[in-house]
Amino acid sequence: MAVLGGACRLVQLVRCGSPVGLCLSSSLRRQSTATAAAFNTTATPETKESRKPKTGILMLNMGGPEKLEDVHDFLLRLFMDTDLMQLPVQNKLGPFIAKRRTPKIQEQYSKIGGGSPIKAWTTMQGEGMVKLLDEMCPDTAPHKFYIGFRYVHPLTEEAIELMEKDGVERAVAFTQYPQYSCSTTGSSLNAIYRYYSNRADRPKMRWSVIDRWPTHPLLIECFAEHVRNELDKFPVEKRDDVVILFSAHSLPLSVVNRGDPYPQEVGATVQRVMDRLGHCNPYRLVWQSKVGPMAWLGPQTDEVIKGLCQRGKRNLLLVPIAFTSDHIETLHELDIEYSQVLGEEVGVENIRRAESLNGNPLFFRALADLVQSHLQSNESCSRQLTLRCPLCVNPTCAQTKAFFSSQKL
Repeated sequence: MAVLGGACRLVQLVRCGSPVGLCLSSSLRRQSTATAAAFNTTATPETKESRKPKTGILMLNMGGPEKLEDVHDFLLRLFMDTDLMQLPVQNKLGPFIAKRRTPKIQEQYSKIGGGSPIKAWTTMQGEGMVKLLDEMCPDTAPHKFYIGFRYVHPLTEEAIELMEKDGVERAVAFTQYPQYSCSTTGSSLNAIYRYYSNRADRPKMRWSVIDRWPTHPLLIECFAEHVRNELDKFPVEKRDDVVILFSAHSLPLSVVNRGDPYPQEVGATVQRVMDRLGHCNPYRLVWQSKVGPMAWLGPQTDEVIKGLCQRGKRNLLLVPIAFTSDHIETLHELDIEYSQVLGEEVGVENIRRAESLNGNPLFFRALADLVQSHLQSNESCSRQLTLRCPLCVNPTCAQTKAFFSSQKL
C-alpha cells in the first residue's frame, strides 16, 4: 500500500487520531481553521473565459473533500483504488473501512475549517499559470487548465471529458506532485489510460505528460524562500540553533524495495533547497504518516521531534517538502498533531511550519516554465517514465507507460 504526497490522507483514514490541544503554541504562525476557511471563501472560478483552448493542461492531484459530507465518498474511492493499495476482498473491505473511518476523518476536517483547500489553491495556481503561458507561448495559446482529482470531483475522467468537449488539440497531463511515485502520479496516469482503454474511440487530443519535476530551479527557489521567511521569525538568538525538518509522506518499505523512485527524488529536492540556502542550518529529511504494523521508510517525523528535544534541540522548523498546497497533512498533522499537541508534550521551545507554496506568484512562474519547456521539448514524457519499477507488480503501469510514450506530437 503506497500512500504519499497528497495521498497522505490515507494515514488519517486508518489511524485512530490524536487528541488536539485547545490552543496553538505561541510560536505557531497560523490558525489552521482560519487559513482553510479563508481559502474556501476566496476560491476563484476555474475558467475566466469561454474561448476554445488550443492547449489543455490537466493538473493531476488526489484532491480532498471540500465539505464534511464529501468525506465518505472520498474515502470510498480511495479504498477502492487498487493502484494505491491492494486489500483482501477489496470490493467488500474497502466500503467497510470507508464507512467506519468517516466520522473520525470528518472530525479532523472540522478542525481545519470543514474541508480541504486543495481545489481552491489548485484553481488559483492554474489561473496564474495559464495567464503567464498565454504571454510566454503564443503559438500554443489559448491555454486552459483543468483539474483532475482521483477521489473527489472534479474527477480525472470528468476533466478528460470536458477537455474533449472543449476541442483541446494538445493535452498535457501535469502532475502536481514534484516527486514521482507509482501510488500518486502513477495512479493518476493509470486513470487516464483506463479512460481511453474502456472506450472504442481513440483520443481526439495529442497527449503528453510532465511526470516529475523535483529539482526545477523555480520550485527550489520557492521552497528556499519559504524556509528563509520562517527562519526569520525565530528569535534572533535562537535562529542558528534551529533544526530544519523536511517532512514528506512515508512509504511502506515493500514499495520502496520494488524500486519506487519517490525517496531519492524527495532527497534530491531537499539537497537542492539546502544548497540554495547555503546550508545555513542543520537539517534532516524525515517521513510522516506511517500507519499499520508493516515496516515503513523512516525516521518518522514525530519520533524525530521527540528525539531532538531529548537531545536539547528544541527549536524546530517543519517544511512540507513533497506538498505544494495546504491540505489535511499540513493543516492537521503538521500544524496540530505535531506542532501543537506533540510539541507541548515534549517541551519544544519554538516550533514553526514553513508555509506551503499555495499562492506564491513565483510558484505560478514555476508551473508556467515547466509547461513551456515541456511544450518546446516536443517529448511525450520523460525517459524515467518509460522505465517500470524493477519489481513492479501492477501490469497496468506497463500499458500506461506505453500509451504516453507512443503519443505522436
